[in-house]
Amino acid sequence: MSEDPEPARNISGGQDGGGAVARFEAGTPETRAEAVVDRLGERYWQKSYGGQHAYVSLVRTILSQNTSDQASQPAHDSLMERYGTNGDLAAALAAASRDELASTIESAGLYNQKSAVIQRTAQHVIEEYGSADAFDEYVRNEDALEVRDTLLQLKGVGPKTADCVLLFAGGREGVFPVDTHVHRIYRRLGIAAADADHEAVRAVLEDQVPPEKCGFGHTTSIQFGREYCTARKPACLDGAEACPLFDRCDRVGVDLEEGTVVDPAEAADS
Repeated sequence: MSEDPEPARNISGGQDGGGAVARFEAGTPETRAEAVVDRLGERYWQKSYGGQHAYVSLVRTILSQNTSDQASQPAHDSLMERYGTNGDLAAALAAASRDELASTIESAGLYNQKSAVIQRTAQHVIEEYGSADAFDEYVRNEDALEVRDTLLQLKGVGPKTADCVLLFAGGREGVFPVDTHVHRIYRRLGIAAADADHEAVRAVLEDQVPPEKCGFGHTTSIQFGREYCTARKPACLDGAEACPLFDRCDRVGVDLEEGTVVDPAEAADS
């Protein structure tokens, strides 16, 4: 089992934050990508999506960059305890001491870099929208592509972060954020091209997975990547019975006979 399991607390927003449960009905999949998501949906618990405050979601996702939930959750909790209890979170962070903010989120790693990004986003939110609540209204109600483009203009906010805000705050269907796990898994499966970048993988998944399944497709794929389809030692090396997606996978970059694993892009180049 993974040493970085699914958090016991649902940090995706969910019903407590006004979101809705992602209903799962397997049915007859129309694509291999949908078949994969269906099988993962049967294996892992179904989350609720939407309802998380947009600026809180943005900060939470920035903290999660290049680290695990186990490392970033304490940093998020500390940040909220210090800056989020009175008034507007964005205003509090925009006015915060950078050194104090960095110290507060130290457990998330890259804390100097992340504190700079968080403070820049806070200043942008206050300057452009006036408050975190106004930014939240913008994320929830404006066209998803416009919101995504706006978020991507913020230095330090990449496609995965923008998509997570759309999914976990806005509750937008048809959004399939691509992190390191998703990028690796769907190229290894052979669903996306071996040399596809993150945006190309996202385009394939959002085209081939029904909109209502993209949210839990994202979260269950991450958990599958943690538990089974790891970067260096995927479960398939232990035989067909060890991996629940063995029959759906092309194992691009995995040599079962030699017991070796390379990135799918390296396999395509060889």
